[in-house]
Amino acid sequence: MTSLPVSLRRAALSALALLALGSASQAQTPAAAATRPEAAAEEGQDAEMSRKLPLPRFVSLKSARVNLRVGPGKDYAVSWLYMKPGLPVEIIQEFDQWRRIRDAEGTEGWVYHSLLSGERTALAAPWLRAKKGALVTVHRSAAADSTVVAQMEPGVVAKVRECSFSWCEVEAGGRRGFVSQNEMWGVYPDERF
Repeated sequence: MTSLPVSLRRAALSALALLALGSASQAQTPAAAATRPEAAAEEGQDAEMSRKLPLPRFVSLKSARVNLRVGPGKDYAVSWLYMKPGLPVEIIQEFDQWRRIRDAEGTEGWVYHSLLSGERTALAAPWLRAKKGALVTVHRSAAADSTVVAQMEPGVVAKVRECSFSWCEVEAGGRRGFVSQNEMWGVYPDERF
């Protein structure tokens, strides 16, 4: 390097320093590497798995057939079979790639994480199913005195687009509108998203 001009020597040293920094950043402890989302994906894990999401939280069933197990693993017995994709459930516990869920009726069990979706759905007042003639009103805007655009029977599954100020914008049966947040199971009181 002594025969090179000063500017070229500096450039070569800078390049060597960058190479050294790059290889040093690649060499991490397994624990440090596991915290990176791309490292989790390389190891066959979902990038979502590397981020800790709050518990409890609502999600929905992704598949048309979801086994609910008594424990977190395929060796555990199936206690229930869900046959309705989009059904809202609440994640109340996590163990590796398994999620303990609770449905609107209070049934609990374990489901593999890939059978769940982050898409938010909710049930229209499932606690009113036994009440004859009960309906949940869907309004044009987020106000009790706004025009009624539809009515849902208790237990109808609706996609939840957003919730704020005690109202949720929902879509069900091709209709879109706003429902009072306290008339839906699948969102928390005063939750905003």
